[in-house]
Amino acid sequence: MRTLVQLSDLHFGRVDEALLAPLRECITEIAPDLVVVSGDLTQRARTEQFAQARRFLDTLPQPQLIVPGNHDVPLHNVFKRFVNPLKDYRRYITDDLEPFFADDEIAVAGVNTARSLTFKDGRINQEQVALLLERFNTLDDHVVRIVVTHHPFDLPEGKDNDDLVRRAGMAMKAFATCGADLLLSGHMHLSHSGSTAARYALGGYAALTIQAGTATSTRGRGEVNSFNAIQVERDEVRLQGYGWRPDAGVFSVLSRATFVREAQGWREVEHTEA
Repeated sequence: MRTLVQLSDLHFGRVDEALLAPLRECITEIAPDLVVVSGDLTQRARTEQFAQARRFLDTLPQPQLIVPGNHDVPLHNVFKRFVNPLKDYRRYITDDLEPFFADDEIAVAGVNTARSLTFKDGRINQEQVALLLERFNTLDDHVVRIVVTHHPFDLPEGKDNDDLVRRAGMAMKAFATCGADLLLSGHMHLSHSGSTAARYALGGYAALTIQAGTATSTRGRGEVNSFNAIQVERDEVRLQGYGWRPDAGVFSVLSRATFVREAQGWREVEHTEA
């Protein structure tokens, strides 16, 4: 079994500073095998915001796998946005825009969906999918395959499809061929999990999507600051949703869900709210 902590939408430049120490303490106590950050480390992609994000990341357990989000591309500096949009991200966070982590139980592939030509939306292209297939197709069957993006491949019910990553259909067809199991994302500032079966008809293939809320941003959308702890086995995934409790000044488990692998994908067999 492997344990992942999934953070997203940190938005340094608009963080609640009171959350940083309790968040760090909670993650350290969980002792994950991998910390995943699914984009939007900054609010406006400014140098000091990346430096602040870097200082915080340095206090968290290693290893880490991080991908950028649309907020990590400069908005107001048009020259930087189109000439070198992720210069400061590369300098302070990581130079690897398509990171990869693998051991004998899991393989985690990060994909950069942030683009200069759009302010909010994201996109995955054929070259990125080809790299992901190259990485996943060489793995043993028992290895759980996990994709990390900022922009989601699926959404909570009732949300606008415009928030989906562009070319999601193309990518999902490729994921079906390599057996991608989990799709981790952020962007919406909302927690969500479920099977992709309802959205994509792919001959019996379905992935489990897990979306993280915002861990530290003051830009909430009706949900407390939150993050995910994910325990992964070949045929079972246990998800714990941690949320901020201002009355106690701590992050604690607010929800638990268990998913099991079946012939048609993943099925939720247990869900409880604290």
